[in-house]
Amino acid sequence: MAAARLTTLGIAVLELLHEKPMHPYEMAQLMRERHIDNRVKVKAGSLYHTVERLLDSGFVEVVDTQRDGRRPERTVYGMTEAGRDAFVERARNMIGIPAEEYPEYLSGLAVVDELGPEVSLNQLRHRILRLEAAAASDEVVVDRLLKMALPEIYWLDWRYATARRAFELEWTKKVLADLETGRIHFIKGGPANAALNHLPALFAAKDDENEQNG
Repeated sequence: MAAARLTTLGIAVLELLHEKPMHPYEMAQLMRERHIDNRVKVKAGSLYHTVERLLDSGFVEVVDTQRDGRRPERTVYGMTEAGRDAFVERARNMIGIPAEEYPEYLSGLAVVDELGPEVSLNQLRHRILRLEAAAASDEVVVDRLLKMALPEIYWLDWRYATARRAFELEWTKKVLADLETGRIHFIKGGPANAALNHLPALFAAKDDENEQNG
């Protein structure tokens, strides 16, 4: 597993191993307690598979085995110097270089006109309800973090996630209002289709600008 291919779950594992060596079960517990699943998809099978890949790559090593009564033996892993170097390189790129990400919401917004007013408006209202519930949960977690007096440096990811969710909620409310009031019109195959022919030139200019800035 080259540093450039170190997954977000692999980064999360190495993040925990910065604290101390631990076995995958403990990693899974800490990921749940710290809500790491807010930013990384965590499943037991994928976690164990990731640890195995880190081991095969020389990024972690077995430092101990533990047995608690009749429970299966647990293998304790520690981070190697190679793992630390890979972690630093990958983390630097994750922070400093904007990744090309493809949220499903963008693709959904692109086909609102094809879905038509009834379906699109209902689904946008449904999304708003879900975002409002998620935003309320965010407030509970942030309030708990503040009461714990946990240094803010340890939950910058939560600050970003809550801000992004709050933005998406307000933006979606605005789009829904624009569609409901007719400020943004549904076309459904109307004359606006001709305007789509100008999009390739628009995005080509954007690509040229990105290459110059890069």
